[in-house]
Parts: sequence; structure tokens; C-alpha cells
Amino acid sequence: MDQTIEDVWQSRELIEQIQARRLAEMLEAIIPRNRFYTSKFEAAGVDVASVKTLEDLRKLPLTTKQELVDSQTQQPPYGANLSYPSTSYTRLHQTSGTTGRPMRWMDTAASWDWIMECWRQIYLLAGLTKHDRLFFPFSFGPFIGFWAAFEGASRLGNFVIAGGGMSTEIRLHAMIENEATVVCCTPTYALRMAEVAAQEGIDLKESSVRMLIVAGEPGGAIPATRTRIESAWDARVIDHWGMTEIASLGVESEDRPGGMYLLETEMIAEIVDPETLEPVAPGEVGELLITNLGRLGSPLIRYRTRDLVQASTDEDPSGRKLQWLAGGILGRSDDMVTVRGNNVFPSSVEAVLREIDAVAEFRIDVKTVRAMHELCITVEPTTEAEAEGLQNVVKASLRKRLGFACEVALADPGELPRFELKGRRFHRET
Repeated sequence: MDQTIEDVWQSRELIEQIQARRLAEMLEAIIPRNRFYTSKFEAAGVDVASVKTLEDLRKLPLTTKQELVDSQTQQPPYGANLSYPSTSYTRLHQTSGTTGRPMRWMDTAASWDWIMECWRQIYLLAGLTKHDRLFFPFSFGPFIGFWAAFEGASRLGNFVIAGGGMSTEIRLHAMIENEATVVCCTPTYALRMAEVAAQEGIDLKESSVRMLIVAGEPGGAIPATRTRIESAWDARVIDHWGMTEIASLGVESEDRPGGMYLLETEMIAEIVDPETLEPVAPGEVGELLITNLGRLGSPLIRYRTRDLVQASTDEDPSGRKLQWLAGGILGRSDDMVTVRGNNVFPSSVEAVLREIDAVAEFRIDVKTVRAMHELCITVEPTTEAEAEGLQNVVKASLRKRLGFACEVALADPGELPRFELKGRRFHRET
């Protein structure tokens, strides 16, 4: 009998054999065709032929997002990280540009098929069934977003509904009328849909939706945020992780909440100290490096994601030998702010604010006062009646949980922006 992917997940030896084989195959396929990595390895003095094992991977230099951006700036529009002639590519997407200039990313048909395989595994772990009907309240623009999730579900034979070009109200009615059972969106938009549903007198708990697959921001891994979503929808939240440039490579499983599996037959993960770039000890927090193994048209090798994670050392109750990230993505190293000696992430602030029912939306501003960082939090009450005393409640909660005082301002109901894709609530003073 042929081994299934679920059989492979039960064997660490098999996973590592597949990783080593696919790493060697990738390097053979892209060097010297790919000018970006050929030049990069030559500059580092690395003989690619000497990279034969997973341990040998550390001989190769790290890749940063800035290198990719610089390459596209110097060789517009797509840069040098292409392994084949431009006529071989069939898809173009670009990043959302939340942290700088958007990057363009091209895929061949084979690379896109690999991304579809990643989504087959994601849906398998999430517990998707052949009867599920998926709704995608997503713009379907150049941002890759849920494009791959949409096509992946379609290839599995599921009924899929595109919700682009609609208002939130129309999307809600389309979702309900078509009896969607799974919704794929950002955590921010899941909350926004719940807010609009309440305004329109729609009870989401009575809908057919049983699961929301979320990504794009840390909300799905923040207990208070996911609790608020699950309570409003009476549905399970499944967090997943990916980036335009690396594809979707991590997902929470239906049977093991509170963390995320990495699809290790499709990638190699390393967890390193963000400063020294040396591997951290098992169970310690570090930055996730990714080498994807199937996107040969535009590969990424030892890519610095800037995402902070913690690999669990606990025994897996399901017997899977895939790496499991406790708490999912914990934060981004480049979003961390030091306030009076305390390291703070935007997700830490969100974790506090989402526990306060009277807070509908919020904004975080980082200001520099006498060469020191200060946080100013603007909160929007759910109603005018809830505004009474809200500032004091928020101040007290933040001080108790973060260990220092924050400036808190009050917005009028409906004043702060709402987001369809990633929420942009974190702002640094420039």
C-alpha cells in the first residue's frame, strides 16, 4: 500500500529523508539557472555541491526580504530570483506592502501546483470535509491572500464562493444564502463581519458556519481575539500561517488547538536567535527561518521571516512528528518596542484590549519622548454608553498586564478605520 502523507507525518526519519532529498533536488534544479542564488552563493564562497544533508544547509547564507526588494529595484520588475525564463511563469502576486514597498512574486504552473499541495495538507489538518462549502470574503486583487486557499479547495472538489467586490452586508447575506460552512478571512475581518451582522440584526450563531480559517495577522493566535471571534460566530477558529514569498506552510490542527504544525515535507524550518543567528535550544523562543522545497521557480533558502516562534518539546498526543509551534506565531522581531525596559509586541496589547468587551476597535501609536519609546493607545467604544469610564478601565488593564502605564485616548463610536484584509493598527512615529 502506498504511504499517505498522514503516514509520513508519523515518522521523523521519513520526514527528514524527504527534506534532504528535496533540498538536493532543488539546489540541482536552480543552480546556475537562478541568478540571485548563484551570485549569492558565489559571494559567500559556498560550493553548493557540498550541501548534501540537512546539517549542510547551515553552510548556505541567510536570505532577507531587503535583498529581494533590492533585487527587484535593481532589476525591475521581478528581480533576479527567477529560475526560468519569464515565459515559463503563469501567476503573479504581490505583497500587501504593510511593512514597505510591495514585492512582486511569480510562479510557474509547477510551483503553483506545489502551493496547491500545501493547501491540501492544510485542509487535511484543519479537518475540512468534502461536504464543506467555503466562503471567501476577500478582494481577490494582486495580494495573494486567500487566492491559493480558494483554488486549493476548488481542486479538492469543494463548493467555493468568491466574495470579492461586495460590501460586508452583501457578503453576509451571500454567505448565509449559500449555506457556507467555512469562512476564510483575517481575524480582523471576522470581527468586522460580526460587528456588521449585529448592526443588521443577523445572528451569526444561527448560520451554517462551523469554522473560520484565519491568517494574515496574529489575532488567530491571541486567546482573547479568537475567543471573541468564536463567541460571535459560535464556530471554531483555525489559525494558519504563510507569506506571499514563501507560501502557506503552517496550520493549527482540528485535534490540537493552541499551536501550529509546520508542513515539514514541503519546507525546512530553523529557529535561531534573532541577534546571533545561532540555533536556539529546543523549546526556546527564536526567529523562524524557512527553506521552501517546492517553489523552484522562485525559491527561498534560509529566509528570515522575522516571526518569533517556540517549538514545543511536548509529546504529540496524535503521534505526529511534525514540528509544532506552541502558541503559533508569537510576534515579529521587527515589531517589538522597548518601553521602559519592557519588550512589547502589538499582539501583547491586543491580548489585553480584546478581553474588554466595551472596546470595539483600537490603534497603537509608538512615540518617542526624550529619546524613550512611549505607547499611546486609542480605543473606540462599542457604543456611546460604553465610553463612560472606558479610558480608566483600559489604563488599569494595560498597567496590570504590561507592567507600565500607557497613554490612553478615546475615539467616538465608528471613528477608527475598519479593515477587510490585514488590520493596520500599529503605527510608529517617523
